Amino acid sequence: MSTSSTQHSILHVSDVANAQLGCTHGSLTSSYGWIVQGILAALAFTCLIIKRFCEPVNHRRSWLIWFFDTSKQALGALVIHFVNILLAELFEGADPCTQYIISFLLDSTLGLLIIYCGIRITQIVAIRKGCDYLVFGEYGQKHGKPSAKHWYYQCVAYLIIMSFAKLVVTLLLQLKLWDEVRDILLWTIPSPKLEVTLVVLVIPFFVNVFMFWITDNFLTMHRLENSKVNKAMAVVRDKLNFKVPPALNCLRRAVDDDDTNLVEVTFDNHSQSMTTAT
Repeated sequence: MSTSSTQHSILHVSDVANAQLGCTHGSLTSSYGWIVQGILAALAFTCLIIKRFCEPVNHRRSWLIWFFDTSKQALGALVIHFVNILLAELFEGADPCTQYIISFLLDSTLGLLIIYCGIRITQIVAIRKGCDYLVFGEYGQKHGKPSAKHWYYQCVAYLIIMSFAKLVVTLLLQLKLWDEVRDILLWTIPSPKLEVTLVVLVIPFFVNVFMFWITDNFLTMHRLENSKVNKAMAVVRDKLNFKVPPALNCLRRAVDDDDTNLVEVTFDNHSQSMTTAT
């Protein structure tokens, strides 16, 4: 009886210990972990396909342009994901699932803000310097077939921006503040597979849908802004009922040696005549 009771106690203690362990090192890189990560990638990419069909028909991207836009996100997300997996497995003394979800949430908030600022700065510098190939969302399609060269340079620029954002997030994770956060998030889930599913699939799915949707808008906002400007100009031309000659599309100040004169142009909708005054 005593031997049986001792064995039962040992098994009970072992079960309790295993239950408290939950997600352990190696859980994220197990075969089950890779399957869950593959499902997440497929679902996240499917959302970008759905987003394309939600675009207005007149402004819907061709499949090639859509691929150029979304592939940058896919490459960047892939790099950041594997960096998070690596850091979670290498970080000692912490539940790797908890470490992963903290890194992921920081990437999706602070990292997203840094990415937005990086894209805007790149756009401004590229436009001022005349580097059309670094204007995100523009692939030379205005002058013919979209160029893979533009896509390549934009991919490199985007990966640099994401790498900088990840570096900032990784440095922030070294603060002692996150030790308390890890203790709060350290769920006592008895099943490692259930914890991996929640941390790698369920939570990231909803966050990734939001993040991919917003980032796609970031990467295409210059093209959207140009489209809105062109549409507004077309409305103005329709209201004026006058086709402006190409030579007068841009009015400049005439500068003389002694004085500066402002050239004013007036259009008559009915007679389509033009008068100038100096």
